[in-house]
Amino acid sequence: MNQDRRDLLRDAAVDVLADAGGRGLTHRAVDAVAGVPPGTAKNYYPTRDALLRAVAERCAERYRERERALGGGDGGPGPVDRAGLAAVLAGTLRDAAGPGRPRVLACLELRTEAARRPWLAALLDPIGAADFAAHARLLRAAGLPDAPERARALSLALHGATGHLLTGAPRTLAAAGLDDLDGFARAVLDAVCPQAP
Repeated sequence: MNQDRRDLLRDAAVDVLADAGGRGLTHRAVDAVAGVPPGTAKNYYPTRDALLRAVAERCAERYRERERALGGGDGGPGPVDRAGLAAVLAGTLRDAAGPGRPRVLACLELRTEAARRPWLAALLDPIGAADFAAHARLLRAAGLPDAPERARALSLALHGATGHLLTGAPRTLAAAGLDDLDGFARAVLDAVCPQAP
């Protein structure tokens, strides 16, 4: 089948899931967002589970693209010091609240769906596990200790922050320090890898 059409439908499904949630993910909605004739999405992805799988695969691809762009994977050396890593972390949060918002929302919706679908949980598991490894690589590239507990703390802090950024509640953002993403990233790094006095 046509890969360009398949990608168009997968991207549309990501957008539908992000905008309308799990209940809104229908073949008809995907066709409308993709601008294709009715029945096209059903032809490529015959069931709702097939649509969910397509979104999960597309989110995984986008995650890997983002990781490469950050230099945490095969895309280069990554940040070379603490300040560079803080900038990468702040940029990651800005992306999650900005251009990457549909992907992030779709991933959160997928996790909710995965709570009731073990096959989807298994499909998402490598993505979640890769996040911890990616943060360990970024710590190492920046010359900071990359012990598993530090990478875990960093990953979980960013994941927790992302949920608040997506809702955008101003008092919560201020209380969490997320109204200053650069300062937040530096503070998280200081907590995870304290600087010598």
